[in-house]
Amino acid sequence: MLTASEHAVPVDDKIGPVSGLLLRPDAARWLLVLGHGAGTDMRHRSMEATSHALAGAGIATFRFNFPYKEHKRGAPDRPPVAAATVRAAVRAAAAIAPDLPLLAGGRSFGGRMTSTAAAQEPLAGVCGIVFFGFPLHTAGARSTERAAHLAKVTVPLLFLQGSKDALAEIDLLRPVVERLESRAVVHVVEDADHSFKVPKRSGRTDEQVLDELAQRVRRWADAL
Repeated sequence: MLTASEHAVPVDDKIGPVSGLLLRPDAARWLLVLGHGAGTDMRHRSMEATSHALAGAGIATFRFNFPYKEHKRGAPDRPPVAAATVRAAVRAAAAIAPDLPLLAGGRSFGGRMTSTAAAQEPLAGVCGIVFFGFPLHTAGARSTERAAHLAKVTVPLLFLQGSKDALAEIDLLRPVVERLESRAVVHVVEDADHSFKVPKRSGRTDEQVLDELAQRVRRWADAL
């Protein structure tokens, strides 16, 4: 059985509150604070599907909006605002479900802003960070500058990446992960793109891929 509840997430006096959504299975073992991608929001079908797959693996999720989506603005928030929002969401999640150990992360932009916040200062109570498609570079750019801050993150990192991800070419990402040594691990989904969509010839559905990712998160978290 799943329990869903909506919550306000107070960020600060200047930014104001944003929306949050807890999805908790009865047998939850972990709570993952899950940020959305740059072009979506917390209620997007990709976020909904990810949360339900994680619930099937015993992982509750606390989704939240970044301010630009909360107020229906076009451009993503600047890193200081996004990082402050991540911190607020972590605090809110800890207060709502104090019995569950915390993970944090997100899809694309949400994951990168989570690690950006953690590089500035550890996220209170967070045991590890999960990236559902770390956006290493813009399409075709072949740069690793966006990963520079990861050296300052002190908790374990799990990179979930598609082998056909145009925003993180695997031959560039693997050395980044290797430099982080034992703190980081990458799980590559063959034929998947940045959104973890796979072609029909792969013999798998998108739902099966998400289930694979959710089970990988659970195994990784249980070993922390």
